[in-house]
Amino acid sequence: MNEQELQRQAKHRLAILRHSEEVSGNVAATCRHYGISRTRFYKWRRRYDDEGLNGLRDRSTRPHHSPLATSSEVVGKVIHLRQTYHFGPLKISMYLKRYHDIDISPSGVWRILKRLDMNLLPASQRHKTHAKRWKRYEKQQPGHRVQIDVKFIEPLKGSRKTKYYQYTAIDDCTRLRVLKIYDRNNQKTAIQFLDYVCQKLPFAVEVIQTDNGSEFASQFHWHVLDRGIRHVYIKPATPRLNGKVERSHRIDGEEFYRLLDGVVIDDTELFNDKLAQWENFYNFDRPHGSLDGQTPYERLRQKTTEAPL
Repeated sequence: MNEQELQRQAKHRLAILRHSEEVSGNVAATCRHYGISRTRFYKWRRRYDDEGLNGLRDRSTRPHHSPLATSSEVVGKVIHLRQTYHFGPLKISMYLKRYHDIDISPSGVWRILKRLDMNLLPASQRHKTHAKRWKRYEKQQPGHRVQIDVKFIEPLKGSRKTKYYQYTAIDDCTRLRVLKIYDRNNQKTAIQFLDYVCQKLPFAVEVIQTDNGSEFASQFHWHVLDRGIRHVYIKPATPRLNGKVERSHRIDGEEFYRLLDGVVIDDTELFNDKLAQWENFYNFDRPHGSLDGQTPYERLRQKTTEAPL
């Protein structure tokens, strides 16, 4: 109950006490009229005589000692992950298990967030109804399809550079990513990035999937084919078909770029150094919800060690 409801409740109970004195003149008749026991009536009257109106408010039934309650240290870690990274209950539960060896269920995390009024995510991350979602898919072999896209980076505070572009490649099967920053966005940089991706990924790439941006036009297309790789374009105006790379860009904004707020970076190489650290964390250490808590490299090891059918 909120404060207003508690106050209204106390005034209602006071009216019952006064009813026995001013209307019925009889405690038993008042109790029958309001449907309460005389034990409860006398308890309210004792509390009113001792504490006044505040004595008629409901009191907390919370026990004085809760030996099974979540420790303040764990609650603090939950709050940090929620406020810093906007993680949901499942992701928080995964992180606490992986990095702190703390076993707490997603429902337990949700109860902590609910109690602290932190259970609502930002509007961009809230649950979508089934009608607004689309069916997810996943290729079964690493390298079967790699999505590539470009993310425009807003100028960082104090930076002399006006534009940076993050090129991102993500393997459809393992969610393994390759990232690189360029200060230009054209077919030349797209071709350089493709060669970088093919060199860095630990498996052969069969298909490259991109949107219809100018950086992925004919020169890029023929370069992909010359490498013996298929190149497919998604349908125009359907970014959801590149959903894995689009979603990963949102994660970058929430967990990497937001933490760079106030950091001045004027050098592309320095930017790439910081991005490489984030790439390594994403691939090797960050548990992925859609991979059942595995990291991309754990999923890669699983896929490459599975016995062939």
